[in-house]
Amino acid sequence: MLIFAGIVAGLPSAFGQAFESTRQGDLSLLLLAMIAIVAVAVIWGVVRMERAQRRVPIHYARRQQGRRQMQPQSSYLPLKINMAGVIPAIFASSILLFPASIAQWAGQSSGSQLVQDIALMLSPGQPLNILLFTLMIVFFCYFYTAITFNPKEVSDNLKRSGGSIPGIRPGEKTADYLDGVVSRLTMVGAIYIAAVCLLPQFLVMFANIPFYLGGTSLLIVVVVVMDFMAQIQQHLMSTQYEGMMKKANLKNYGKGAR
Repeated sequence: MLIFAGIVAGLPSAFGQAFESTRQGDLSLLLLAMIAIVAVAVIWGVVRMERAQRRVPIHYARRQQGRRQMQPQSSYLPLKINMAGVIPAIFASSILLFPASIAQWAGQSSGSQLVQDIALMLSPGQPLNILLFTLMIVFFCYFYTAITFNPKEVSDNLKRSGGSIPGIRPGEKTADYLDGVVSRLTMVGAIYIAAVCLLPQFLVMFANIPFYLGGTSLLIVVVVVMDFMAQIQQHLMSTQYEGMMKKANLKNYGKGAR
């Protein structure tokens, strides 16, 4: 939320700079409209990818619960394409900015030439920057997903609840299957994050478009807004559920029968 607030706080000045450049003739109106269309298209793509899921079918066998016999049920396990969110983009961009920060601190002192050369090679638009940025995004996507999602634990939970994936044996086979699905989804998510974050650099390099809102910033803003809205909806639903339970007064239900 702090990073989101910092980005949003700089949006008015960025828009004002864009309109001022258009008024002075440095930026054509057609180019400004093209930037707006690209930004809207990127936002649409980010929303679609963040909402995308791979639904793994789950089948629950018939089981006995007390005196009731539960009928077979079918459900699904939702797996997001991008489980890591904006964490890989933040980590990768922060690490790449580190040499530039050191070069700025070192200034023109003796021995700082090497640091300044490294910072220049890692500046946005340079081939080394693009390569390292992509590799770090892929690494952090897999790293963060491995921390937050444990296929063995999910497999054990399914086995205890009587659930299974059709055609896959419960236990280790289910864990291996989920691990393979998550690995493929993570690769797609890493490519998507890298494409969104590197798009402004490619626009500047090949089309000479002054993209005022960076891809990483745009990704952070959209994802944080979506997560914030989802948490608000969850809170409202839980509040309404608690209110319904209080109005129903289910705690006293059945006392009269005693």
